[in-house]
Amino acid sequence: MKNLISVVGPTGIGKTKLAIDLAQYFNTEIVSCDSRQFFREMKIGTAAPSEEELAEAPHHFIGNLSVEDYYSIGQYEEDALKKLKELFKTHDTVILVGGSMMYEKAVIEGLNDLPEANAAHQEKLQHMMEQEGIEKLQEILKELDPEYFEIVDIHNHRRLLRAIDVIWQTDKKYSEQIAVSQDSRDFSVIRIGIEAPREELYERINRRVDIMIEKGLLDEVKGLEKFKGLTALNTVGYSELFKYFDGEWDLDFAVSEIKKNSRRYAKRQLTWYRRAEDIHYLPLGYSQADYEDLLQWIAGQFLK
Repeated sequence: MKNLISVVGPTGIGKTKLAIDLAQYFNTEIVSCDSRQFFREMKIGTAAPSEEELAEAPHHFIGNLSVEDYYSIGQYEEDALKKLKELFKTHDTVILVGGSMMYEKAVIEGLNDLPEANAAHQEKLQHMMEQEGIEKLQEILKELDPEYFEIVDIHNHRRLLRAIDVIWQTDKKYSEQIAVSQDSRDFSVIRIGIEAPREELYERINRRVDIMIEKGLLDEVKGLEKFKGLTALNTVGYSELFKYFDGEWDLDFAVSEIKKNSRRYAKRQLTWYRRAEDIHYLPLGYSQADYEDLLQWIAGQFLK
């Protein structure tokens, strides 16, 4: 049996390092399921692995697209499974890493056969949003599906439109429909997480945003201004700085909003992962002994 070790956890917790350590130990390769790191023009704001980190283990799906490319989660599922099939020819174990919850789910379980978008619904919702703001869509979704509202990026209007549309079409909660696994996989999955006290995690996130600014995030965002209407850039770290460049916010406020929105995203990730019962956790700043215990635990899982 082939094994996929999926390293999960909230943003800024240290998944990249653990994934590289595991890839080196198993002499294998890493498949990213971080949907923001697919785009090559967004290295700094998505904390994509550095050149040094990429050299430590072969990575796939990092900087493989341009922000101008259209890429859906369905396409990713297909591409990732194809890549895994290829890697499993020469490796018994492959590492999956990333905090994009639905993208991990697409690989380890498969997506559901959800209906195509209904044009009339989309138009109606789009009109509501133009008239009453994104808050109206948030309100509708919260009422129809409080569970999905808890984990969705409520500032991403496309996600809100999609979920409400599917609920209207099927008369079923979106959260229930995406929770049902469609495809069985011909590899076993071991999920490993890193956990930290919330205050510590939030401190790390705040610090990481400051480091991004030092590394040149402003120049990166400035260079992408002409693409700001694209979906890929409707994300934390970019949308706030576009408001700064538009003169709507000052820089300090924009940076504090990036920190706040990053913490909110981490909170949604934690909510999602807390529901899973199959994640084996390591503490933040784990010791060598913790790491060796983990390797022993993984070996035990392989024998099952």
